[in-house]
Amino acid sequence: MNKPAPPSGLGHLRIVLNDKAYVGPGRADLLEGIARTGSISAAGKDMGMSYKRAWGLVQALNEGFGRPLVETARGGAAQGGAFLTPLGEEVLARYRAMQTATEAAIADDVALLRGLISDISR
Repeated sequence: MNKPAPPSGLGHLRIVLNDKAYVGPGRADLLEGIARTGSISAAGKDMGMSYKRAWGLVQALNEGFGRPLVETARGGAAQGGAFLTPLGEEVLARYRAMQTATEAAIADDVALLRGLISDISR
């Protein structure tokens, strides 16, 4: 089954800052999930990924930026968890702002291109 086209026409925005640091929709969604749930495991599960995969993405983000975007606290169920650092919050906010700006910048062209699709292809 094909994925439906996003209304904005923007399928994937990946911001590459250097050979180790980049942010794309998956990493941004994971950061949002961690902020919402307070858990790497729960955020990954919500996205359909294993804890190992989610933890690997968190490590890659932290290493790529040279400082933590996500920090963890060890302990029992009531004391453990994960949270975004101020840097993590800023990276997420700026990425989402770039997504919004990109969608706005391409909106007219996307509409024109969609108008060029024949009725049979729609």
